[in-house]
Amino acid sequence: MNTKTNGLGFDFCAFLDYDKSDDVRLYEIGQYVAVPGYSYGPVIRPRGIMHYVTSGKGMLRIMGKEYQIHADQLFYIPAGISAYYIADNDEPWTYCWAHLGGNAFHELMNDCEINEMHPVRDMIMLENEKESAPIRIMQDLLKGYEREYYSIAKTYELMDYLKSAYAKNELETSDSMQLQYVRTVIKFIHLKFSEQIHMDDIAQTCGLNRSYLSRLFHDATGSTIKEFLTTYRINIAKNMLKNTDNSIQYVAFAVGYNDIFTFSKAFKKFAGMSPSDYRKTGSD
Repeated sequence: MNTKTNGLGFDFCAFLDYDKSDDVRLYEIGQYVAVPGYSYGPVIRPRGIMHYVTSGKGMLRIMGKEYQIHADQLFYIPAGISAYYIADNDEPWTYCWAHLGGNAFHELMNDCEINEMHPVRDMIMLENEKESAPIRIMQDLLKGYEREYYSIAKTYELMDYLKSAYAKNELETSDSMQLQYVRTVIKFIHLKFSEQIHMDDIAQTCGLNRSYLSRLFHDATGSTIKEFLTTYRINIAKNMLKNTDNSIQYVAFAVGYNDIFTFSKAFKKFAGMSPSDYRKTGSD
């Protein structure tokens, strides 16, 4: 942890490097109270950084555009993007910030369309919130940053706010609703492929008629649900045959087949050779 005063304002900075998960990573957090006209950059960072402006004003220059930013706004600078920002001369800003990363975080930024082309957002007060959610969450982080799992939990809470406030509602149209059903089928298969899966179970999960769900899935993917399931299982099996010493019977059971015969038949139809021959060749 590093806290400093340097005549240019007050800067609190905690170096965390919480990166155990590929989905969400929290590297650094801090709070800055700028003096008039204090600037930073141009700078290119290896990680994205989110700022929440609590008071005052400033300017962000990114991708050749300038944004005038004020209290109750957030701005995001993605990794690898050059940016320059400067505090207002009359009302210099104060902001909290966090260096964030991870696959789930980056996917969320895409869903929210918060990027170098659209870096600034007004902070939205969600229902039942008594104060701005991001500021409250950042304040909690600043108080409890030494507790890793607490900090990651707060980061997820921050992401939940971003999703609620800015992500597009995929259920607004009938087309997107149908796409959501297809995604549910895919997620179901990814989670349950090692178990005995029946179409009725998937249809019940989606709350749809079996025939209607099958038609939706085929129209969206060009594949039947059974074909998609088999393809996924065999691809998992191929990876296991190539990279482990597990028996073929073990692999068959691990990907949801009750017996070697049925597994071998499905594998040969898909891969063009038996599981044992595939293991010998070690390639597609």
